[in-house]
Amino acid sequence: MYEKYMIVPERVKKTEKGFEIGARLPYYRGVSLSMVEEIEVSLDGETLPQSDVSITVHGNTYNLEQRENELDDRWEMGEVATLSIDNAGDLPAGEHSIGLKINLRIGYMPFPSIRVAEKKVNF
Repeated sequence: MYEKYMIVPERVKKTEKGFEIGARLPYYRGVSLSMVEEIEVSLDGETLPQSDVSITVHGNTYNLEQRENELDDRWEMGEVATLSIDNAGDLPAGEHSIGLKINLRIGYMPFPSIRVAEKKVNF
């Protein structure tokens, strides 16, 4: 249901190390960052290593290891976080396909909450 809002194309940009995308939480409540089990980003069909992805919320940036232990900072519904992807190689200008998979651990759900989205964007 929220998948179509996950990738924010207006917040996509090329950086010196790779690229950034804006992302919204695919859930109707906010969650602490430790409940974000997985953030998987793909570029033109190629899945990029999770170790190259960091998330910035409220001006605070977390890598995979830091996010796993972050209990106090939250990603709220509707809030646009910045996902920074390093080591993406030389990204040519033009249209690219960005894929995003987010796996949330929700305490009262007996199954994982995995959401997947894909959009064409221009760098």
